[in-house]
Amino acid sequence: MTVSVLAQTKQPNIIWIVGDDLGAELGCYGSPGAHTPNMDRLAAEGIRYSNAFSTAPVCSASRSAFITGTYQTRIGNHEHRTIMMKPLPAGVEPVTTYLRQAGYVCFDVIGLGANGKEDFNFSPAKVFDSKDFAAMEKTVADGKPLFLQFAIHEPHRDFTPLPQGMVGADPAKVILPPKYPDDPVARKDWAEYLDAVQVCDMKVGRLLAWLEERQIADNTLIFLFGDNGRPHVWDKQWLSDSGVRIPLIVRWPGHVSPGSVDSRLVSLIDVPAETLAAARIQPMPTMDGRLFLGPATIPREFAFAARDRCGETFDRVRSVHDGRYNYVRNYYPELPYWQTSRYKVRQYPVLARLKELHALGKLTPAQDRYFADTKPAEELYDLQNDPGELQNIIDHPQHTEARQRLRQALAQWQQAVPDMGAELESLEEYNRGAAGALKGDDKFVPDTWDRRSESIVDALKARNFKSVSMATAAP
Repeated sequence: MTVSVLAQTKQPNIIWIVGDDLGAELGCYGSPGAHTPNMDRLAAEGIRYSNAFSTAPVCSASRSAFITGTYQTRIGNHEHRTIMMKPLPAGVEPVTTYLRQAGYVCFDVIGLGANGKEDFNFSPAKVFDSKDFAAMEKTVADGKPLFLQFAIHEPHRDFTPLPQGMVGADPAKVILPPKYPDDPVARKDWAEYLDAVQVCDMKVGRLLAWLEERQIADNTLIFLFGDNGRPHVWDKQWLSDSGVRIPLIVRWPGHVSPGSVDSRLVSLIDVPAETLAAARIQPMPTMDGRLFLGPATIPREFAFAARDRCGETFDRVRSVHDGRYNYVRNYYPELPYWQTSRYKVRQYPVLARLKELHALGKLTPAQDRYFADTKPAEELYDLQNDPGELQNIIDHPQHTEARQRLRQALAQWQQAVPDMGAELESLEEYNRGAAGALKGDDKFVPDTWDRRSESIVDALKARNFKSVSMATAAP
């Protein structure tokens, strides 16, 4: 499909700054203890969106969606750590395909602190022209329009410490979310997360300095966002508010009002459509996003998200935000929150501490529900009155209207997309995805894992897809 360029005026350079697992713990978002002067500067010079969400709580599914502008559940890219990758469906292309046709040179550069991460769940395609920093410098010197994905590792675990001599967050002074116990292990872990966010901010500063040195800042549109929510036990890989809530900051000199805050709902699925529009390209009809820059755009009523297999850990969860409420649908409530995830076992020290405190009976009821034998089939949280999502109000009579409205919105979205998560992976796909996640883990023997995964899949098939068959019906 060729693009339609809407005007012949000079196209802006466009940059996506993507923080890996970057939640909204920034100074400009009011996060206690955060030190993020460069991202705060971007917000002061642009727009900060206070209700922005990813379409998945994990990187590969989210990145597959925002690079194509198409929900990962529509294109079969919803399983995290897909090994047996398939091409994108007909008519679906990375956004860079259309930018390239319009004259852009597309980079996912390694340099200035960026690591060139892609992590898509579709088979190899030419997403970017180059990762070479020198080639990007030449593109700028030649006056060609630039698209850059500036992928930053931080604050992904293992947390990167601050450079020697810099003073980081004080564990004794951090303010923990209420889902986590006031415990030295949790305090230390949260402080290290804030330090990693600051490392991310330092790399943002390097990029901003480079733009100014090359004198192209005034003709450069910047989107800064996280690929999913923060990397903590209740957050990343879950459709909690903090599992999909992300920062989104847009700076475009002369086009957006500096220092403004927009509380309208925005989904990461909208960023590719807005990217093409800014490049004077008509957004593709296969894209699921909508435009959000400017007061004339139609506000989004709902932000949808999906969680499926994450590494070796099978599940299927869907959610919808409306700005006040977060509604979550668990399609396999018999699979508990505490399903083993080797990634979390290896990299989440708070998880081990939670297990110890659970055994000692020292967790609050809201903290301890992580260890329940089952999950509720539905969850509903009033973020206005319960931002920490401590109380599931799904059965509260006063919230009946919200429950019915969001339940219906989710069902309609799944039918319209449609949601390919209703079909289980083959056993081979599941085993290979799990094996990829477990690579290098000597605690699992492949033969043992094959038998274990087969028993899980057999158990799910024995249900005759009863949960899946309810995808568009009220439970």
